[in-house]
Amino acid sequence: MKKLLGMVVAACGIAMASGAQAQIKEQTLRFATVNPPGHPIVLGMDKFAALVNQKSGGKMTVKLFPGSQLGGDVEAMSGVQGGTIDFTSMNSGILQNQVKEFALVDFPFLFDSPKEADAVMDGPVGKALADKLPAKGLISLAYWELGFRNLTDSKRPVTKADDIVGLKLRVIQSPIYVDTWKALGANPVPMAFAEVYSGLEQKTIDGQENPVTVILANKLNEVQKYLALTRHVYNPQSVLMSKKTWDRMSKEEQDIIVAAAKESTVYQRQVSRDASEKALVELRKTMEVTEIPPAEMTKIRAKVKPVVDKYTAEVGADLVKQLEAEIAKVRGK
Repeated sequence: MKKLLGMVVAACGIAMASGAQAQIKEQTLRFATVNPPGHPIVLGMDKFAALVNQKSGGKMTVKLFPGSQLGGDVEAMSGVQGGTIDFTSMNSGILQNQVKEFALVDFPFLFDSPKEADAVMDGPVGKALADKLPAKGLISLAYWELGFRNLTDSKRPVTKADDIVGLKLRVIQSPIYVDTWKALGANPVPMAFAEVYSGLEQKTIDGQENPVTVILANKLNEVQKYLALTRHVYNPQSVLMSKKTWDRMSKEEQDIIVAAAKESTVYQRQVSRDASEKALVELRKTMEVTEIPPAEMTKIRAKVKPVVDKYTAEVGADLVKQLEAEIAKVRGK
């Protein structure tokens, strides 16, 4: 009798497993980004695609489109919202064009370390931001890392606040970036990333600001002489999924996507941090690299304080207080 019962339980288990498997359909999903092959974001995409394929028993394939193949961030966002692109990854701050509260992550000089950023983005603040996206046709799967942004230009080395004045700088298409660089006396030019290299090469812009991994991967050091380690903004990178794609998936398929996103996040962040160290070593070989002295950084922070105050009012003081409390908690450990 016990043996028969065991056979029945085993048969039920097989039936349940095959039933779950039946809920996973054969499908190919599209994942687009502006970042080029080999960049830490694309390595994260590779890992995510491999995990989705593995966890779905080979039924779900994620096809990657790096290097702006499907357009810049604006086009990728539109494609994901429309369901023609299934996934994208972009600076979380860009999402303030969809949800104003995302301006929070672009506050200048907000984080001192990646550890602080992880605590905030993986905690209640990151969840509160993510919860606002489904209404905009987007599902937030994870926060990857792009890293600290630094300033490059072809005019002069930047060692003090006044050196920034008058520089024509490409910035991402985000209001707080424009306001930040205006406050510092620069002339900010919002521009799609795909146009940046040619803009620098043709000198229609003097410089730009990005993490060192982006500068190296896109060979911006070929058309820029100076790198100032300003570390003015830390970029969490949102991994976004089309709500249209999400809604047509079974619970089993959704679980696979969520698990793959979570697992790939640990990998991607570490890859990004290792790559940043290596990229800076490489950039020092071809660029003049400067650090800004503490007294000058104090001047720079004072210049951008009105920008922080302006966006605190827009984002909401309560959310900013919550974020500050999370950072203080990490710093106190």
